Formats: sequence, C-alpha cells, structure tokens
Amino acid sequence: MKFIFEQPPVVRNLTLLLLAALFLLPTVVTSPTLLQIFILIIFYAYLTSSWNFVGGFAGVLPLGHAAFVGIGAYTSTLLYLTWGISPWIGMLVGGVLSMLVGVIIGLPTLKLRGAYFALATIAVGEGLRVLVENVENFGPFNVRGPKGLLINLVPDAPFSAFQFQSKVPYYYIILVMLLVVLYLTQRMMNSKIGYYLAAGGEEPEAAEALGIKVSRYKLIAMAISCFLTALGGTFYAQMFLYFYPKSIMGLELSYEIAFIALIGGRGTILGPVVGALLLRPVSELTRIYLSSTLPGLHLVIFGLVLIVVMRYQPKGLIAPLRQLFENRIIPRLSRRSARSGAVLPSNND
Repeated sequence: MKFIFEQPPVVRNLTLLLLAALFLLPTVVTSPTLLQIFILIIFYAYLTSSWNFVGGFAGVLPLGHAAFVGIGAYTSTLLYLTWGISPWIGMLVGGVLSMLVGVIIGLPTLKLRGAYFALATIAVGEGLRVLVENVENFGPFNVRGPKGLLINLVPDAPFSAFQFQSKVPYYYIILVMLLVVLYLTQRMMNSKIGYYLAAGGEEPEAAEALGIKVSRYKLIAMAISCFLTALGGTFYAQMFLYFYPKSIMGLELSYEIAFIALIGGRGTILGPVVGALLLRPVSELTRIYLSSTLPGLHLVIFGLVLIVVMRYQPKGLIAPLRQLFENRIIPRLSRRSARSGAVLPSNND
C-alpha cells in the first residue's frame, strides 16, 4: 500500500478506485459462469506474473512452466488424499518442492542462450508430464497415471479443506494471490536483483565483466518463479477438484502462459494482466463453442495476435497503453482535478 500512496494523486486515486471495483465485483456479477471467467482471467494473470520473474526479467524464454503448476497441484492433492494434510499446507510444500526442482533444472539450463534454453525447458516439462502419466504409484502416493486425481467434494467443508460451495471465495483468494505477486514484481524491479537481472538479460557479457554473477541471479529468479507458479497449481486443483497430467502439465498451458506475457509485455508489472485480460476470454469462448470441432484454435489465434504485436509493438501492448495513460489520460484528469480544486474555495467563500 505504501507504493500506491507514493504515486501522484491522480494515479493513486485511479489505483484505489480499481482495487475497490475488483473487490466489489462479486456483489455485481452474480452469474457463476461469468464469475468463473473472471477467476480464470485473474488466475492466468497470476501464472504469467509468476513466469515473468524468470521469463521477463532474466532475459530467457521458459516454455515448460506447466510442469511447476503440476508439481504444486499433485503435491498438495496427494498429501491431502493420502494423509489428510490441509491443501493450505500442501500448497507451501508444493511450492518448496517446485522451487527445488526449478533450481536443479536451472543450474545447467540457465547458462544456455536463446532457443537452446527454450528447447531445454520444453524437454524437461514434457519429460515430467510423461513420467507422471506413466506412474500409478509413487511410494505411498497413488498418482493414478493418465487417469488423474479426483478430490471428493466435502459438504460444509472447513476452511482448512480449501473447498467452498460458492465461487466467491475462490475469486478473492486468487485476487489476493495476484496482488501479492504484483507487489513482489514491483519490489523485484526496484531491487538490486532486478537491476542485475535487467543488466544480465540485455548484455550478459558486459554484466559479467562488471562482476555481476548473472547465473546466480537468474537462478534466484527461477526459484521465486517456480515457487509462485506451484501455488497457482494448488489453487487450480482445489477449484476444479479434478485434473490429469495433460490438463495441468501439458505444453498447451506452458505456451499459453508465454503467449500472454509476450503479447501483454514481459518484464513489466501490468503486462501479464493486460495479456490475460485480452486473451483469456478468447480462450474461454473458443473452448466453450469450438472445442469439439477445432480444439486448440485459441493457440492459433494467440499465435496470429503474437505475430502482429511483435511486428508493431515488440515490447507488448502495455507500451502503447502506458503512453496513452501518461500522455492523455493523466494530464486530462489532472487538469480537471485542478479546475475542481480552484472552484471549491470560491464556493466556500
């Protein structure tokens, strides 16, 4: 909140107004279907913002992040189904496990450049998915291979079960998660790690020459990104109560996360939110109306949008939106606010 109150009055008021609107949205949107679309928009904005720590700031292009979503979902669900451990606790365990896996993967791959890193993350992500699909039991855990995991709905479940009869609690949980990850993004951008990552992402040789351990900071970004992504996996599992390897660890999800970031504007705070707000409804509408005849059509649409955006706005759609906001909207609102302030004293007189 301190960051918000340090902004100019117009920006601060607009931000507070937007936050109020987001928190009041479930009182206006009563349709479960429509509310679920909003939840998914925020969910994908959260996943993409988590991806942004390594894909946006570290100057690499990870294309296997669905694996970490799956690690989070499987860890919390298996702990709950096997030993009755609350998914809230399992969520943190999954985050830590995902972070460890991310570090193990990042140690050799983050030294790769360009397409080699992207290909390596695809290979690792797909390898983990195929492994889960072909495993029925892992120690005391019944993974159930390609059949996936089903969480029984418990009537009047306590808060510790992370199950709710209404979609409203899920909306607020994922909204808070998104606000937290956006806050962490802002802190990262203005921290020493953020500056080092930016320098290492643009000119790695020059940064290394200045004594910056680029690989070390990329690994820190990877660990943070994997931890946050896994938390999103637990949220997905608890909201839908059923998932299988291809649905939660498939390349389709990895590509979608990357597309949203690239089109919205990677390496920025609000780029992933803009990308999710624009692309996620397209994905939902094609899934609802065309999934039986043209499965995967939304990825084709995303690809076409990506080509156009990269051609005319290589920094993503957040760049022209920021120019519009800073050059048109803020000056106009500031002038209007100044005129209102000038009128008030005369009225009091």
